[in-house]
Amino acid sequence: MSERTMLAAVVTGFGGPERVELAEVPVPRPEAGQVRIRVAAAGLNPVDAGVRAGMFGGAGQRLGLGWDVAGEIDEIGPGVTGWSRGDRVVGLHYGTVKPLGTHAEYAVLDVGAVAAAPATVDVPAAAALPLAGLTAARAVDQLGLAPGSSVLVTGAAGVVGGLAVQLAARAGLVVTALAGPGDEELVRSLGAAAFVPRGGAPAGPVDGVLDAAVLGGAALAHVRDGGVYVGLIPNHAPAAERGVRVEEQEVAADGELLARLVSLVEAGALTLRVSDVFPLAEAAKAHERLATPGVRGRIILTP
Repeated sequence: MSERTMLAAVVTGFGGPERVELAEVPVPRPEAGQVRIRVAAAGLNPVDAGVRAGMFGGAGQRLGLGWDVAGEIDEIGPGVTGWSRGDRVVGLHYGTVKPLGTHAEYAVLDVGAVAAAPATVDVPAAAALPLAGLTAARAVDQLGLAPGSSVLVTGAAGVVGGLAVQLAARAGLVVTALAGPGDEELVRSLGAAAFVPRGGAPAGPVDGVLDAAVLGGAALAHVRDGGVYVGLIPNHAPAAERGVRVEEQEVAADGELLARLVSLVEAGALTLRVSDVFPLAEAAKAHERLATPGVRGRIILTP
């Protein structure tokens, strides 16, 4: 009996969108504690462009792309309980240097990385949740600010920044959103109490900054003495000063937290945004679109 194969978007050399190729590879099998998901949609994130460009290493290897996934379980590994074939799920396939990701027809994830898919949104929107939602939720939690505290969210119109605005406002924080000049209506609709156009400054020092735009020291300068700065890229945070607590958030696969975010989506308390949907066969075109300024929403690939 011949081995089953599938198509997957991979890179075998570093560079621009043209380095993304479709490869025919064996369908992966779940091991103990894992499930295999028939991919219905998968998000394209900036980290995928970083992998493609060689920012994380892996030279000479075939590297798979894709972290977000929405689909249905089609095979269950040994020792997995609580899930059945056909269950609709979302999940996070963590890892920068990996032979396969979620930009494929099937993906294998640890069972602890998945949650039941939201029933109130379509599949592309569901695929926009895992990486951005977990990143934003963990960053808001790392702020450690009490309700009523002020927070500046940079990059507030982006996918992660927009979710951070919503989650911070829901946590009772008074959010000032920093985004492009044309984004005020959007970020206010997400829960921002105040708006600052890119290049501007808030009315006064804030208790904390959630730096989704990776502005570094320029964002930390807006934090009051003894406040908090949370960056979203490991090893890119500015040096601490004036007693400001500087934190770096690194996302992790967390099915329990993802399930809580799904509940917020289903309750209408968390808005997911999709910019474009491309077939998997046009993965390179999707990467070109990702590089276009002004994308407002997650780019999604569908096998």
